[in-house]
Amino acid sequence: MKLLTFTVDDIIKRALQEDINYIDVSTVYLFDEEARSDAYFVAKADGVLCGIDIALRVFELLDPTVQATLYFHDGDRIKKGDRIADFSGKTTYLLQGERTALNLLQHLSGVATATAQAVDLIKGTGATVAETRKTLPGLRALQKYAVTCGGGRNHRFNLSDAAMLKDNHIDAGGGIEKTVAILRQKAGHTIKIEVETRNLEEVQQAINAKADIIMLDNMSCDEMREAVRLIDGKALTEASGNITAETIQQVAACGVDIISIGAITHSVKAMDISMRIQK
Repeated sequence: MKLLTFTVDDIIKRALQEDINYIDVSTVYLFDEEARSDAYFVAKADGVLCGIDIALRVFELLDPTVQATLYFHDGDRIKKGDRIADFSGKTTYLLQGERTALNLLQHLSGVATATAQAVDLIKGTGATVAETRKTLPGLRALQKYAVTCGGGRNHRFNLSDAAMLKDNHIDAGGGIEKTVAILRQKAGHTIKIEVETRNLEEVQQAINAKADIIMLDNMSCDEMREAVRLIDGKALTEASGNITAETIQQVAACGVDIISIGAITHSVKAMDISMRIQK
C-alpha cells in the first residue's frame, strides 16, 4: 500500500497548524533563522517501524533544505537502541516539527507493532488480521497503512467500499433476508455485501440470502466452529468482537477467514521513539 503525498501533506499541515498556530515562542526568540542542527530518531522499545517517511516529511514541509539518511524503513522490525534515521536542517524548524513528527511516528509504529503481534499469533492457521472503521478521525488512511506495515490486511476504508449490514441495519430493515434482497436490487454489481450475525439462526439466514461475507459477532468458539461448518465456503467468514492476544489463537483455530480487531487502531499503545538533537 502506498500513501498519496497530498493526503499525507494535508494531515501534516493540519497537525502543524494546530501545534504551532502562528508562532513558536520557545524557539523563534532563541535561535537565528539560519542556524542549523543535526538530529536523529532512536527507538526506545522493540517493535515494527511505521511512519518514518511521514515523520521526515513534517520537517521537509517546514524546511525544504532538510536532508536525511534512513537506516530502517516502514515494516522493519527494530530493537530498543536502534538509530532509525539521521537528519539535518534549520534548528528552528527541527524543534517546531519535533512533536508532530513524533506523534505520527510513535502512533503509527504502535499500530504496526500491535498488528504484527496479532499476525504472529495466528501464523499457519490460514486466517488474516484486519482492522475496522474504529480509527481516529482524520488519521484513517495513515492507520490503515500502518496495519499493512504490520502484516495485516485492510477492511473497507469507508461506507462506499462495501455494504455491511450491522445489527441496527438488520433490526431497522426487517431482518437479514429482507435487507439483503433490497440491497441486491439497488446496489451496483461490484458491491459486496457483508452481514453481521449474532447467532447460528442469523448465520443460516445470511447463507440463505447469499451474503458475500458473514461476520460472526461476539460468538463463542463453539458457535464459530458450527457457523464455519454451516457456511462451508459459501461465503467468507469474519470473526469480530473483543478479540485479544489471549483469545486470537482459539478464534483462528475455528477456521474463520478473517479476524477483525478494532483495538489495533482505536486504543493502541504508542511505540516509544525519541528525537535527539546532536550537541
